[in-house]
Amino acid sequence: MLTKYKPLVIICLRNAIICWGLSFCFFNVVAQEFTFSGNRQKQSLKFRSIKNLIVIPVFINGKGPFDFVLDTGVGPMIITEPTVIDSLDFSMLRKIKISGLGVETIDAYVSQNISAQIGQAKINNIPTAILKEDLFNLSGHLGIKIYGIIGYSFFNSFIVDVRYAENRIIFADPLKKIKYRGTRIPIEIEHLKPYVYADVEAPGGKKVRSRFLMDTGASHALSMEMLNGGAFPQPVKKIPANLGMSLSGQIKGFLGRINKISFDGYTFKDVVAGFPDFETIAHKIDLSDRNGNLGAELLRKFDVQFNYQESFIYVKPNINYKAPFEHDMTGMTIYLDQSEYKHVIIGEIDENSPAEKAGLCPYDEIIGVNFKPVNFYSFNDLSELFRAKAGRAIIFEIYRDKKTFFKIVKLEKRI
Repeated sequence: MLTKYKPLVIICLRNAIICWGLSFCFFNVVAQEFTFSGNRQKQSLKFRSIKNLIVIPVFINGKGPFDFVLDTGVGPMIITEPTVIDSLDFSMLRKIKISGLGVETIDAYVSQNISAQIGQAKINNIPTAILKEDLFNLSGHLGIKIYGIIGYSFFNSFIVDVRYAENRIIFADPLKKIKYRGTRIPIEIEHLKPYVYADVEAPGGKKVRSRFLMDTGASHALSMEMLNGGAFPQPVKKIPANLGMSLSGQIKGFLGRINKISFDGYTFKDVVAGFPDFETIAHKIDLSDRNGNLGAELLRKFDVQFNYQESFIYVKPNINYKAPFEHDMTGMTIYLDQSEYKHVIIGEIDENSPAEKAGLCPYDEIIGVNFKPVNFYSFNDLSELFRAKAGRAIIFEIYRDKKTFFKIVKLEKRI
């Protein structure tokens, strides 16, 4: 079934999702592929893992490198920072509409005259959506400058081995003989994205065969969205949470745990999952082709070899496999503002959360954590610290209304 609106990107921040939609029917996608020059057939490339997301260097039109998110959840490449393209004349580009989960739409621009390079692999005329401004605010939420998102064109050109435990990808020509590792699992490529089936133990103990979008661009483990045309059943123990934002505001929902999810011999218990408000997302996203979204918090427990052309993956457990699933225990989001001085700002705060109980407020600036300057930490460090251990106290040095003071947040496991 052709989907009218598909999620353009789902970025999970603090086990939350930021959802955007794009109608891909505006793209007349040409079967362009990345190719190696000369006799090269394989390359290894290090990546940065930030909040479970894969950040790789990409050259655009011979310039760069620029940091992009490598995301199985997107089709055409997305440029979120148009300054990477010199002398860009928006008046000469075709305009499309991007629709979020609210009523607003914004303009984006389409080009198929852009080249990209990852390592020694190049592609010409890659289908691209260009935003006039960074509406995703990926840079703010990841703490480094992000220039765009790339997905299908890369994964469809190679056999891509994502080694989460090593922060490394190995990509090889599909014609090269590859040694696969682990367990083979079939996937389905639909609308330029990979889907996988898994058995989920829903609240009440019922086992549900579920179809998931595999999304390396989602930091969460699971987002449970739909079952039998309605909302996926929610667990009894849950907490209200801001699960992300659309173009017109916050997406409300709950955080809870799925008792069990299993696929091809691998079983995970007590998996943290988001349950977005069904009425909100169903108005803008056709959920009939999936039950939810399987993100990088779960995928990172494996080294994953993607073969889009033959529709399968191989998964092999790595050192992350037995790590428990935890959620942020402060109950707040943080972001890096885009001013010259890059202040770390508190965003949303969940009701009755440890952050709220400690007296923290949205728009507070964090200038220190545990008596160290905040710039001592990466955003990845802070993310790990905020979900480290229930009962642990974190001391925040806060700047508000031209005054500096300290607040103590005691981490709390709420689900």
